[in-house]
Amino acid sequence: MKLTPLFVIHILRAMRFFLLPASLLLAFAAHAAPQLDRHDELDAPLADNKGLISQLHQVRQTVVARTSDLVVTAIGFLGVPYKRGGNTVETGFDCSGFVRAMYNQTVGHLLPRRAEEQAAATQKIDRSELKPGDLVFFNTMRRAFSHVGIYVGEGKFIHAPRTGAEVRVEDMNGSYWQRRFNGARRVLSAQDEARAATTGD
Repeated sequence: MKLTPLFVIHILRAMRFFLLPASLLLAFAAHAAPQLDRHDELDAPLADNKGLISQLHQVRQTVVARTSDLVVTAIGFLGVPYKRGGNTVETGFDCSGFVRAMYNQTVGHLLPRRAEEQAAATQKIDRSELKPGDLVFFNTMRRAFSHVGIYVGEGKFIHAPRTGAEVRVEDMNGSYWQRRFNGARRVLSAQDEARAATTGD
């Protein structure tokens, strides 16, 4: 592969965002670290729950890995040109095509094609609940949910913005995006969707 100056710039821009997923993994690992118990009388109940705790730990690790993969994969596409109706790196991406491709590539979840359809097909969450990998929606065309990006943490999101621009990371707290913020959504796993269907949530 020929290392052009543009390619090197894209690599350098992408590398600065690797610290975010690495920090997230360390935070989750620290949070999941077992606490030493100094009271022998608590050992028996903990032993009984060991199987459940192990299952919860595995689920947490899976969620962290999937979220990290999604964010790292998305960051790897910084600099890809915007293309209306685009779904691939070869053609370029529009906003919903970018989100759809990232979820399909990393977690095998095929989202609807249009931004408003993606909003309707995902779980509504409060802005304060945002986690890396969640979707953020904006009104950029005088209609609700006309633009979508992927939240990467620390108030930032990655998206394919508009004709003439490239996939990039932006600050949601900037005045333009803050005024146009429409809502946040979470993409549920197949297990979560099945559970929500049975419980009626």
